[in-house]
This record gives sequence, structure tokens and C-alpha cells, in this order.
Amino acid sequence: MALLDTRVAPEWVDYNGHMNDAEYARVFSLGVEALMDAIGLDEAGRRDHGYTIYTLETHLCYRREAHEGQPLVVEATLLDRDPKRLHVFFEMFDTEGTLLATSEQMLMGIDSEAGRPAPFPAAVEAGIDALPRVAADAWPEAAGRHIGLPGKR
Repeated sequence: MALLDTRVAPEWVDYNGHMNDAEYARVFSLGVEALMDAIGLDEAGRRDHGYTIYTLETHLCYRREAHEGQPLVVEATLLDRDPKRLHVFFEMFDTEGTLLATSEQMLMGIDSEAGRPAPFPAAVEAGIDALPRVAADAWPEAAGRHIGLPGKR
């Protein structure tokens, strides 16, 4: 599911001449906001439901460089979920479909007033149900990875 179309801003380019690593995280954060909009937690939805989403964990993998002005597309696939959490796999592509980066994220639904985890509101559940889900035989290769030196763990 394509959630976000953007371009590499000039201020995102670092001394190496490509998008800085922190800016990949920014683009995926914008992807989370777009996901929230898609499931009914845009500004009005957050206010009406008294509900939001926090990011609990992120695993970002860099695949290719992105350069100033380059168009970027962020897509999302739901890997798993429970009543309060979403396990989502985001992919960043260029316009030719080349994979530039991935971000696996665990997101938690939060009751804004209580500041505590809470089950997704019914209207948001409907939005979540409309998200593309990973097929049982198509788990993304970059999902569920751990970081470490080969043979050291």
C-alpha cells in the first residue's frame, strides 16, 4: 500500500552527497503519520477518539543511496497485530521501483488522555482491517532481523 510520495529535500543531503541516515528515519516517520491518516487517526480522528499511536521499536535497513530531489515512495504491509499493537513493515522505493530502505516497526495504540496503551477504537479497527497484510509464505526477508557480527552470536 503506497502511503507517501515525497522528494529528497536539499537539507536532507549530507557531506557524502546523499540523503543522511537520520533523514531516512524522518521519511519513515512521515510514513507512520500517513498510516495513521489511512486508518482514521488523522488530526480529527486523534481528537475525536482521544487516541494516538506511539512507536515502540524501529529497525531500519539502508539498501541504496537517495539523492537530492529524488522522488521517494513509502509503502506499508501489516505483518501482525493484536488489540493494541501493529507490527508494520515499511519499504522506501524510488520511482523505478528500486528498494532504497526498509523500516520494521512496532506501533502501540495509546489513550491520549490516560497516556496509557489501550485497544484500538472500533472505527480505527476498520481502517486497520483494510491494510495490506503479509501472506503467510511471503514474510519479508528484512523483517525480524537482528543486528550483530556474523558468527558472534
